Amino acid sequence: MKTLKNVLLVNALSSGVTGLGLIAFSAPIAILFGISEPTPVMDVGIFLVAFAILAFRESRRTIHNLKMVKLIIALDIIWVLVSLLVVVLQLFNLTLLGYFGIGAVALWVAGMAYLQFNGMKRLTVA
Repeated sequence: MKTLKNVLLVNALSSGVTGLGLIAFSAPIAILFGISEPTPVMDVGIFLVAFAILAFRESRRTIHNLKMVKLIIALDIIWVLVSLLVVVLQLFNLTLLGYFGIGAVALWVAGMAYLQFNGMKRLTVA
């Protein structure tokens, strides 16, 4: 999984599967997270599916568009920072499971950003 192409693909697939899961199971996930309405869960799912399409398209390119890769990395970093704010400040009065889930996903996304950044750095050095 060391190449940028592979990391982008893993990011796209994991984001897409997560997004589709959030859309399909928004009501039960909202209940687990202590949210009264499933709409925010569905909105996050829709965002993730759109992000997955963006990352997937870039993963299939023969020569990567470094501006697009930087955008993907920036979106991942923003995701991590917002997640940290939600967890640390205990925003939205979620359940413990909700905060744990957000934190776990943030760790995964941070890993994707790190691997993508390193993959991009290798491309620009080569």
